[in-house]
Amino acid sequence: MNDPATSLDLLHDLVLPPVVPWWPPAPGWYVVFALIMVAVALLGLRAVKHWQANSYRRAALRELAALTNAPAVAELLRRTALAIAPRPVVAAKTGTAWADWVAAQSDEVMPAQVREQIAVGIYADPAADRDFGALRDYAARWIAGHRSQAPRTQRAG
Repeated sequence: MNDPATSLDLLHDLVLPPVVPWWPPAPGWYVVFALIMVAVALLGLRAVKHWQANSYRRAALRELAALTNAPAVAELLRRTALAIAPRPVVAAKTGTAWADWVAAQSDEVMPAQVREQIAVGIYADPAADRDFGALRDYAARWIAGHRSQAPRTQRAG
């Protein structure tokens, strides 16, 4: 006879444990979430500072779009340079030294016509030079892509 204690009829189905919930997470995940939030905040702060630091570029490009002559473009380049370099450095440059300094601040190759227009700068007759498209194009590329020098410090007084 069959012993009832060994019968397969007495076996029960497997009882599965309840599903592990996703929430609340383990304490280590709170640390990971906090680190991610700090990283996102730092990246956001860095993006805001970068945006603010380049506000002079955006303003110069907007102004450049409205200019209609080469002396005005040369003046805008000078004012833009004052935003990145100390005044004594920029103000001391004139003529070809100024054009060389502008060319040195960018990887963009400066055409000879543009070099002449920058060197003559604000001293040229605005009505005499109708072909300043190359200067405007170069100025737009220079404003957008020049290398900034060390941050300027503001002095009171």
